[in-house]
Amino acid sequence: MAKYDFPTEVIDLPSKGKLYPESNPLSKGTVEIKYMTAKEEDILASQNLIKKGVVLDKLFESVVVDTGVNVNDIFIGDKNAILLATRILGYGKDYQVEMTDPSSGEKQKVNIDLSKVQVKEVDETQLNSENRYTFDLPFGKKTIIFRLLTHKDEQDINAEIQALNRLTKGDVVSQDVTTRLRYMIQDVDGNEDRGFINNYVKNGLLARDSRALRKHIQEFTPDLDLKFNFISDVTGEEEALDIPFGIGFFYPTE
Repeated sequence: MAKYDFPTEVIDLPSKGKLYPESNPLSKGTVEIKYMTAKEEDILASQNLIKKGVVLDKLFESVVVDTGVNVNDIFIGDKNAILLATRILGYGKDYQVEMTDPSSGEKQKVNIDLSKVQVKEVDETQLNSENRYTFDLPFGKKTIIFRLLTHKDEQDINAEIQALNRLTKGDVVSQDVTTRLRYMIQDVDGNEDRGFINNYVKNGLLARDSRALRKHIQEFTPDLDLKFNFISDVTGEEEALDIPFGIGFFYPTE
């Protein structure tokens, strides 16, 4: 292990390294990250980065110090694990946040214990380093080959969506779903032509097939189970809600 002038921690990746070729250091299933320092707090405080919507990406890129690792190659589920570990190492396991009670609509303050977040269970036997996976659409009866997204893919997708919003001044329907699908789908019934795939995603992919594919990918992807048990102060009802994972995740109230 390399020696650094700052404290580091080796963390396990949800993918266990199975998504990376053997030549990639991440194939060992772990990654070394640094504890946040004043440098990372400067990143979090940068209004320019916040305005551009890239502050968490820059933080992520800053904390990965493992020799030979290209952060662009890191898959989204592994990236989430790195950000979670960074938050716990930097500010502790307690995450105090205000949520909307689904039962009453009232605002409620909750404390989430981030140390209880578990890795999502997936069928590891289906994972491969080629990043090509097959799914048969249940209604359109076409065979899709898709890939999982990396940090670089996520950056490119966000940049494309933001550029479109600037050009249209936000006057068009969001294309988040179709843009992500265009990046993920690599083949439709043996046709790998990008023009064909892009047109198919926008005009030929049935909504219920799109939903089925996205559900399959979500269940298939190695990641964290980013949910917690919310208990309503008003009704006492318990419900599994998503842990807020935006910029506020790195701004503790205490």
